[in-house]
Amino acid sequence: MIKNMCPCGSEKSYEACCEVYHKHLNAPTCEALMRSRYSAFVFSLVDYLFETTHPSYRSKTLKEEIAFTCKGLAWTGLSVLETWQGGLSDKVGKVSFRATFVQEGREGVHVEHSRFKRFGKAWMYVDGKVE
Repeated sequence: MIKNMCPCGSEKSYEACCEVYHKHLNAPTCEALMRSRYSAFVFSLVDYLFETTHPSYRSKTLKEEIAFTCKGLAWTGLSVLETWQGGLSDKVGKVSFRATFVQEGREGVHVEHSRFKRFGKAWMYVDGKVE
């Protein structure tokens, strides 16, 4: 087992996986961005989550909403269900995923179909449809 396993489910260490994106290296694909955003929720990296949301989709209260979500949930696992485009040469992409969490002692599941879009050279989260 790898020491300091990345919470995104990549089976790599955090240092070799999402940490490099959290330290402001752009994720190369929308799936990598989605995984790094999941890890950011695990570690309550509110600024990273805000900065990786497409500027056109940032609400005035987004940081507060992110902080509230980070405090209220303990994320426990991530599974990528499907990806569509979102590669090195694409301009848009989608990722469907399933994330498990614990809230107030109860287990829960969050299934989302997320949309991503390039902003300059960086992938950015646009929005997601939650099941």
